[in-house]
This record gives sequence, C-alpha cells and structure tokens, in this order.
Amino acid sequence: MEAQHGATGRFSPRASLAAIGLRLGELELLDLFAQKVKIPQKKVKFTPAEKLYDAFITILAGARGLNESATRLRSDEALQRAFGRSGCAEYSVIQDTLDACTQENVAEMKHVVATLFQRHAQAVHHNYGATLQLLDIDMSGLPCGPKAELSTKGY
Repeated sequence: MEAQHGATGRFSPRASLAAIGLRLGELELLDLFAQKVKIPQKKVKFTPAEKLYDAFITILAGARGLNESATRLRSDEALQRAFGRSGCAEYSVIQDTLDACTQENVAEMKHVVATLFQRHAQAVHHNYGATLQLLDIDMSGLPCGPKAELSTKGY
C-alpha cells in the first residue's frame, strides 16, 4: 500500500497488516472457510464466510470488540482490498453471523484451522530426530500493573 495518497487514492494506516492480507489472499484462506464452514444463514449482501473474514480482519486490526470494525476495517478501503474484500459488513451483521454458528460450525472451523496449520506451519515439518523444538512460553503468572491496558485484579 502507498504511504501517501497516490494514483489509486487509497491510504491505510495499517499498511503492515495490508501486507499480511495480500499473503493470506495468496493462500486462499477465505476460499477454504467458504468451502468447509456452512453457517445456516442467508446471504443478503455478504456471505457468512465473508462476514467471518471481516471478524477475523477486525481482530487482526487490534479491535477490542466487533463494534470497532466500522473504524478499523469498514472505513479503510485499502485494507479491505488487501484482504480481497470489496466492502465490509456492519458489525451487527457480523455478530448475527457469529450468533448463528452451531457447534458443528465450530467443529468445521477447527478443522479448517487444523488443515491450514498442517499445510503452512513450520512446526509440522520440524525434524525432532535432529534437534528439539524450542517453544517460548511465559509461565510466570506475574501480575500486570494497575495501569496496564485491559488489566483486571488477579491478572
């Protein structure tokens, strides 16, 4: 994405996220969800898979809730385009789609995520016979400061 308004007239304050969107488009991520996850909901403007994708992009954009999709995704045409989207559903419509998900849909999503992990994660291809795999996990359980973002007592 361009750093300034250019010939396309598009600018995104989330240019690094746009680069990720382009890569995910190459991996055909949305296509796999559209093929495998069948949410019992009719399409008015966007398919259920597209609305799931909007929720995913909104989360990647750092939103604390789906209501922020309007400011983080819907208002950012360049980001939408980078993720292969021609528009963004209203957050209430995205929420309706999540509410329509059944346990079977959750299982379908888990299967898609496992499939993507098998296809693309380097961890799957690690040669454990040659060397151990190093995992970095914070198990300290140390409390955060009272001024930390979204901090709660005991966390």
